[in-house]
Amino acid sequence: MKYLQYYVYAFIVLLIDQATKWVIVNRLVIGESRSVIGEFFQITSHRNKGAAFGILQNQRWFFIVITIFVVIGIIWYLKKTLDEGKKLLPFALSLLLGGALGNFIDRARTGEVVDFFQFTFDFSWLQTPYIFPIFNVADSAIVSGVALIFLDALISWRREAKQSVKTGSESGDLQP
Repeated sequence: MKYLQYYVYAFIVLLIDQATKWVIVNRLVIGESRSVIGEFFQITSHRNKGAAFGILQNQRWFFIVITIFVVIGIIWYLKKTLDEGKKLLPFALSLLLGGALGNFIDRARTGEVVDFFQFTFDFSWLQTPYIFPIFNVADSAIVSGVALIFLDALISWRREAKQSVKTGSESGDLQP
């Protein structure tokens, strides 16, 4: 039962991702944009047949196979971290799982991922505005999950360092 809540988190990410993509596909023509915050933040209907930043275009089966292995690995590692009593890492993994499945469904169904969040940064020192690669909810969940994994690693490292110092001082290894 302790595993269920993390699969629910992944399912919520998956549902939000697929619902927002459905809205984009059914309400906007590819290339159409709607302003949310001026030119800075727009909803733009875009399709990506590659990975992050448009790399590895038209490698549908590669991504499908890799994602299957990644999902199996995430599920295995999620169970392992829950058995160890961790909290933050399993949540991070549930975000990764939901995001990976969201983009997997797109690739399996249509061979491309629906992206729509577009941010434009207009720095005065640039000759032209910088348009960040368009992304979606699944991508956001994956990036957030990875960031939380790093945070968990830092917290664990710090805890282990403190424990090491404490253990060393208790055994008399540290000199005054």
